[in-house]
Amino acid sequence: MKKKALAILLTAVTVVSMMGCGSSSPATTEEAPATTQEASAANEEAPADTTEDEAEPESIGSSVEGELSITIWDEGQRPGLQEIVDDWSAQSGVKATIQVVDWNNYWTLLEAGATGGELPDVFWMHSNVAQKYMENDQLLDLTDKIAASDKIDMANYYEGIVKLYQSNGKQYAVPKDIDTIALWYNKTIFDEMGVPYPDDTWTWADFAENAKKLTNDEHWGYAIAPGNNQEGYYNTIYSYGGYVISDDKKTSGMDDPKTIEAVKLFTDMIAEGSCPDLATVSETAPNELLQADKVAMSINGSWMLAGYRDNEYTSQNCDVAVLPYTNSPDDRVSIYNGLGWAAAANTKNPDAAWSLIEYLGSKEAQIKQAELGVTMSAYIGTSDAWVNSVPAFDLNGHMKMLDAKLVFRPYSRDTTTWEDMMIEKLQDAWTGEKPVDEVCKDIAAEMNADLAEE
Repeated sequence: MKKKALAILLTAVTVVSMMGCGSSSPATTEEAPATTQEASAANEEAPADTTEDEAEPESIGSSVEGELSITIWDEGQRPGLQEIVDDWSAQSGVKATIQVVDWNNYWTLLEAGATGGELPDVFWMHSNVAQKYMENDQLLDLTDKIAASDKIDMANYYEGIVKLYQSNGKQYAVPKDIDTIALWYNKTIFDEMGVPYPDDTWTWADFAENAKKLTNDEHWGYAIAPGNNQEGYYNTIYSYGGYVISDDKKTSGMDDPKTIEAVKLFTDMIAEGSCPDLATVSETAPNELLQADKVAMSINGSWMLAGYRDNEYTSQNCDVAVLPYTNSPDDRVSIYNGLGWAAAANTKNPDAAWSLIEYLGSKEAQIKQAELGVTMSAYIGTSDAWVNSVPAFDLNGHMKMLDAKLVFRPYSRDTTTWEDMMIEKLQDAWTGEKPVDEVCKDIAAEMNADLAEE
């Protein structure tokens, strides 16, 4: 197959929508529109990755013989991961240092590094861009190394994440984590308003009705932005029986009647006043509103744990429940995703890079990742330890979603192209400027044209 040019520069809107896995700062909004990201470029739950006195990074990092460079985008995960990396260094004798580059700069600098031939030895991969990097020979082929490993068996990881990092029969990354989506809620607001906490009997209709009851002059029942796809309407679309993209990646499902109905659930809530309008969530991200005691509910990914743990208000006032369902518990859905540990194809330390990735993907390291509360782990059966990592929350709300219907985060070769467009067009539905069905049909038509170009 003729290789297509590597063109992965991401717009601000894409940046916000892609975070999906592995971000944990409250000020950073992984799902809000571009304007929200600009307003809260700090981080999705904690302070920004850089301080005011610290210059923005100019490089994604590079490979230096004898010492491993590792680059990630989530400051909240760095302490725990560095502890695990240090365990490996103690065994291997190789120094390895983690650099954090904020989400926005990560993809811009990674592309620049790939174009210029300077990438870190080991770094995170994401579903939205993995295909391009694999097809353009930017990632180290791990296939034979995995086959010879006594620590890595791809059958031990969630199938969707494994397949995500495969191209032409080769494996280019080892799964790092898995995320699930759950309903975070403010117990204090629920108590004040006399509304019972959400539980596994809630339907999406119950969710909308209770959001009304939880809304007054001080706070809204729920908050969502057009970029809240994995942490919002994607889950509802599949729960309602709709879909975003066909299994063969050739057709949009955004014009499916069930998809339209699911999106309308949220636009109706905005119109009724139980959700803040677009102007509000463009200024303050939905997760920030939860932290500021301004919303009673927020749908979030498990990667948000570190930010909510480290925020004084949420750690004392919030908790977690499973997502609602539509008609029966069988249609309770969690969109899931998973990052991959990848190495640069031109790393100067291929053996050490593989040794580290092998260790990070091992059962031992995956259990420790969960125990430290870094994130849920991709190695099946190791995330149980994550439940007890932060006593302030009942994380069973996220763990139980592993037993729900798991749908892998919709993607194609050029996900960012149609996802950017979708987020932008949905703003007209959020504001009521255009009917939801018209917006969704417009999205489907343009998305089909984009998919035809892939």
